[in-house]
Amino acid sequence: MSNPNPANETNTSGTTRRQFIKRTAAAAGAMTYASTIQFATGQVKGANDRLGIGFISCGSRSGSHFNMVRHLRDKAKEPVEIVAACDIYRPRLERRLKENKLDKGYRDYRELLADKNVDVVCISTPEHHHAAQSIAALEAGKHVYCEKPVTHWTQFEMTRKLADVAAKSKCAFQLGTQAMSDPVWGQMKKLVADGLIGKPIFGETSFFRLGDWGERGMRVDDRNAKPGPDLDWDAFLGDRPKVPFDIDRFFRWRLFKDYAGGPSTDVYPHCLTQVVDILGLGMPESVVGVGGIHRYDYKLRDVPDTFNLLAQYPEKVTVSVLGTWGNDFNADEGRRGSGARMPLIRGWDGTLHIDRDNRTLVFTPVRARGAKGRKTFPITGGEDNIQHWKNLLDCARAGTKDTNSPMDLAFRTQTVLQMAMMGWQAGKTAKFDAKARKVVL
Repeated sequence: MSNPNPANETNTSGTTRRQFIKRTAAAAGAMTYASTIQFATGQVKGANDRLGIGFISCGSRSGSHFNMVRHLRDKAKEPVEIVAACDIYRPRLERRLKENKLDKGYRDYRELLADKNVDVVCISTPEHHHAAQSIAALEAGKHVYCEKPVTHWTQFEMTRKLADVAAKSKCAFQLGTQAMSDPVWGQMKKLVADGLIGKPIFGETSFFRLGDWGERGMRVDDRNAKPGPDLDWDAFLGDRPKVPFDIDRFFRWRLFKDYAGGPSTDVYPHCLTQVVDILGLGMPESVVGVGGIHRYDYKLRDVPDTFNLLAQYPEKVTVSVLGTWGNDFNADEGRRGSGARMPLIRGWDGTLHIDRDNRTLVFTPVRARGAKGRKTFPITGGEDNIQHWKNLLDCARAGTKDTNSPMDLAFRTQTVLQMAMMGWQAGKTAKFDAKARKVVL
């Protein structure tokens, strides 16, 4: 990442800091309330109409999204264009502007949302900002690609509000759980719905890694960075506790519970989402979470490196999610390697799982002996983040909301993770009050 430039030094875009601030202020001043209202209904565009993409955050994860959108534009000839970017840290913003030959750079995401050339927004900010920014984007008539998790683990009320706003909006919402682009989950969902496994009773999944992935190698761009014209510390904090500026909190935010949740929020959306969808589950009845810092115990870190949860549903289905950063061996596959274990879906009549080596779905009946009653189903495709993006763009053009990972599914999944984290923090079992739509500890 770029380092801040001295006050009067020419930056990587060929403009001085003073010129840059003047330029962005002028661009913001040109935005009108009318332009926001114009797109508030989420205009439907034709198959060949160009969609303008705006990026809220220019950090490391956003780099992958910039690359994917450029691929769709340049290689796949998708009618899209990168039109604007926003970041509260000027050096990051300047770098993306230069890389993408952009003139529009905003320091406040609300200014980007007022840009009438932006049809779709990509949100890859720290997770405590996802809800507010997604709500504002949908209310401004923008289609949304939001990185997981959909909200911070403490923000259940915001998750619920976002779900309500998304349900009322005419715009499409896609959560960045790109594993949902794999068609195998749709195959499993149909087999379960068709009664192959009988009455569902248990869903198992997990995510194992070896290494201190909680902060995922997040580096400090510049140890001399400080709040001011180049870095908006208050904007970073948002609704979080008001604390003095801390360089590690700003650049390595995944280490802190105020802004992240460790495995539960960092990666479990990638493995739990499909289980919730396959089983057609609603809201959980109760959730318990256990874990802690079991291996990577050092001064800065306060998010767990090991976390396990059990969720009980009114449908008399239990779901388990296991995981640690301390060991990456997947016993069911007999191999090492970071990532999600293929889920097991158990029913009264049998179990459905994936044989990754043979690329088949396998149904094993209960009390089976040998291969009697065993069934296999070939699978094709695979996880594809670019297809995940294209799915959102296709929905935006068609005026539909049937994305691979919609907000309704994100709400049902995130509630489990939030309940597990809140319960773990309080040392209690979290309950869900379905009538009041709230979590009770």
